[in-house]
Amino acid sequence: MTSDRHILIVAHTRRQDSLEAAIAVCRQLIAAGLTPVLCEDEYAHIIASALDLAPIALLGDTVQQGDLELVIVLGGDGTILRAAELARGCSAPLLGVNLGHVGFLAESEREDLAATVDRALARDYLVEERMTLSVRVKVDSEVVYETWALNEATVEKASRERMLEVVIEVDGRPLSSFGCDGVVMSTPTGSTAYSFSAGGPIVWPSLDAMLLVPLSPHALFARPLVVGPDSALAVEVLDRTQGTGVLWCDGRRTHELARGSRVVVRRSPVPVRLARLSPGPFTDRLVNKFNLPVSGWRGPIDEARDK
Repeated sequence: MTSDRHILIVAHTRRQDSLEAAIAVCRQLIAAGLTPVLCEDEYAHIIASALDLAPIALLGDTVQQGDLELVIVLGGDGTILRAAELARGCSAPLLGVNLGHVGFLAESEREDLAATVDRALARDYLVEERMTLSVRVKVDSEVVYETWALNEATVEKASRERMLEVVIEVDGRPLSSFGCDGVVMSTPTGSTAYSFSAGGPIVWPSLDAMLLVPLSPHALFARPLVVGPDSALAVEVLDRTQGTGVLWCDGRRTHELARGSRVVVRRSPVPVRLARLSPGPFTDRLVNKFNLPVSGWRGPIDEARDK
């Protein structure tokens, strides 16, 4: 092991279980001869609880984003989304250890923490790329806001008591207009998140596609849509909307939408890279994370028959 290897630790250190897990990972990396890398917030909490920890590097100080080999994420999917934001644009994959409830993006659980770090130290993992979204807000022809999303970009009403009036567009052509609570535009990764809660389909992450799912629409035609990766989706906030809308991306980045704003979503050329410890089928992940009932299944007698 050499000290020029840089592994960033991202954790929700205001929670005691996450703080303890982060300290344990730091100790394990230091024992292996590495210098753990932390963001400023995590550094302050961890040092206050474990004064003996040394050495530790700060991201953006002695270690830059491009120096990272791996990001170990301790928490639920929200923490993984934060880590994806921190690592955006660099090649370091994210290795999630679930400390939350479902933890759909995480690769292992709290009880496997030490073994997971051992696998990370040995570089014993696969890397899977996940599609992301490029998101632009336009007013007339001017781009007034630009961001990205791993899970989804959601156009929502800003006031609970008012309906959002929108027109949805696919590949530059209008499809339907209606009143609603909002519209979710999602990746396959996000198909098990907000889009799923809104009644959208689950899309296997191996498929390159984008989803559009209306939220509580008042319309005869407002079904979820699945389009190809080269398509463009757009939601325009109509002038007849009372009040304003709001754009949320991954529940982390937000922008107010005035009447006349258009949110345009395309596939981003920059994916998020996830570290995987086993190449298990996505079906098994669905069953395990959602605790789906599969009792009574006997499987095919001849596996070749189902190929």
